[in-house]
Amino acid sequence: MSTLKVRVDKKKLERAAYLLKCVAHPVRISIIDLLEQTDRLSVSQLQEALEIEQSLLSHHLTNMRDKGILLTQREGKNVYYSLPDLTITNIIECINSSKTF
Repeated sequence: MSTLKVRVDKKKLERAAYLLKCVAHPVRISIIDLLEQTDRLSVSQLQEALEIEQSLLSHHLTNMRDKGILLTQREGKNVYYSLPDLTITNIIECINSSKTF
């Protein structure tokens, strides 16, 4: 009988669980999907694509920014959002390739 072992370092598992909790919402996953398609988007561009209230979008963006999932860059009156690490976008591929979703 073979001995089973967890193949992922404990710190990596903790970070993955933290990130997954942070993005565990359809709007947040949609934001990641949109930002994967371009370098950065403004709040108004995200709002137009997602068709949601600006206040709700701001809530999600702030949460994701505070958790380190998004970066912000201010240019005049506009704030642009981007992904500092594109590996988070693998979640989109997992969702699209899964037969259970």
